Amino acid sequence: MIKFKPQRVNFADRRTPVMYDNEIDELAYSILEDYRPELLREPGKIDVEHFLEHYLGAEVQFHDIYYDDPNKPIRAITAFTKGKVKVFDRENNCVSYIDVPARTVILDNEVMESGKEGMALFSGCHEGGHLNLHWDVIVNKNGVPYEKTKNGEAAVICCQRNNIECVNFSYKERTPADWREHQADYYASAITMPNITFRPFVIQFLRYHGIYDGHIRIGRNSDLDILAKDLLPDYISELYGVSKRAAGIKLRKSGFVSEININSIIV
Repeated sequence: MIKFKPQRVNFADRRTPVMYDNEIDELAYSILEDYRPELLREPGKIDVEHFLEHYLGAEVQFHDIYYDDPNKPIRAITAFTKGKVKVFDRENNCVSYIDVPARTVILDNEVMESGKEGMALFSGCHEGGHLNLHWDVIVNKNGVPYEKTKNGEAAVICCQRNNIECVNFSYKERTPADWREHQADYYASAITMPNITFRPFVIQFLRYHGIYDGHIRIGRNSDLDILAKDLLPDYISELYGVSKRAAGIKLRKSGFVSEININSIIV
């Protein structure tokens, strides 16, 4: 396994790595080269459970994750230490605690529903990003959390729905936690849709449809709008196993698609 060692950290905010997106791309390339080099030769779907368990050394579990605020549903949790995690026990209709080992990734059962395979793939890789990038942020070299937990609870990062497949492009007023979520989300994108296969595919797809400058600006032509909003994201979703939403965000962040309102290209 490629072990991540940040070149720069912000000691003022709990050792959060200071990284450019292209540095995460480079790390993802090295990881895929070590894990499944064939994913760097042609577009393909990564087996997220295998990646988490056999490459990152995580235990993957599926539960109904409990959250106090109904407006902030939690999609996934990464536990950095052994301890208790709060879930909802459907059988007994009550909140309960489960014991998990260190390096556990918990995906909410809602993510695993039929038709949400792309969401599950990206969510798992997002949590893999936290494990890979933020281990030293949460625990010290002895595996002890920097911040004390209560009542035997595990040291965790809880990822809300809006943290994963995120469309927030503003760099202003980001907290350290926001930066960590951005890094984990970009990591997931770089692992599931590596640039070395993603960019040539998109360029060739656009050329096939008569677009030679490698860019579509939505709102100028209805046929091109359909291409950018539907056909191309659908194709990417099928090739890489990600959701159409994740594909649309990657296209936008890679500069292949633009418009004033980003939300109109996200489905």
